[in-house]
Amino acid sequence: MKRKRWGLTVIGAVIALMFLLPYLVMVFGSLKPRSEILRIPPTYLPEHWVPGNYATMWHTPETPLPFNLVSTLVISVFGTLLVLLVAVPAAYYTARRRFPGRALFLGLVLVTQMLQPTVLVTGLIREFFVLGINDTWLAMILVNAAFNLSFAVWILHSFFAGIPIEVEEAAQLDGLNRWQILTRVSLPLVWPGIVTATVFAFVSCWNEFAASLVILTTPENQPLSVALTKFVGQYDTAWQYVFAISTVGIVPVVVLFALIEKRLVAGLTAGSVK
Repeated sequence: MKRKRWGLTVIGAVIALMFLLPYLVMVFGSLKPRSEILRIPPTYLPEHWVPGNYATMWHTPETPLPFNLVSTLVISVFGTLLVLLVAVPAAYYTARRRFPGRALFLGLVLVTQMLQPTVLVTGLIREFFVLGINDTWLAMILVNAAFNLSFAVWILHSFFAGIPIEVEEAAQLDGLNRWQILTRVSLPLVWPGIVTATVFAFVSCWNEFAASLVILTTPENQPLSVALTKFVGQYDTAWQYVFAISTVGIVPVVVLFALIEKRLVAGLTAGSVK
């Protein structure tokens, strides 16, 4: 039994190392001088440690990285909040009301998940020009919210539907109105689902690239995912800054996962065991 447990531990460690190895290469690469990164044969650990890459990358002429970081944070945070603001009442209503066309509505919500912003980018740009919000954070907040809304509605719909109706009926008998039942009774019970939807929406907004590349043309408005490409040229690439920016870019996501990992796992595995 102990031998089997040790064997599983070793296998798990090897798999974890396989997934972590690219990130380790990225982190060590961000601490190397460019000449050492391009050396053949390459070395994994830096011979000359250059932590100053993280300081100098913020002042490079290619792109205004401080503004790009702020842009990424604003778009991701407000895009996620907008998703939750719309998805929670929509999912609650579809789970509790048997209205005509309910199945069709849920089917259409699922269909939107099959589309990508790049497919609709031409129409989106024309629409934003008409509204006067092209090349703004608001445009990207709306785009990210729209394309993450379907996932959030579907996952929250399943959580709300899993709450016994008798719980809400008992709360109604106690004198609570519909809004109070939602906020005081239902939301605490579906908290793992809200956390799951929040994480997936935030990560999707944080990593979005294609639509931002086309819609946001002002360098200061572009997120980190677009700013990163400015360091990759046709004849030259500043790999030390590419690695450093990539490392900085994954830190907020890693911190978010570390903070809510337990609730995320509960949301992903909810309903798997009876």
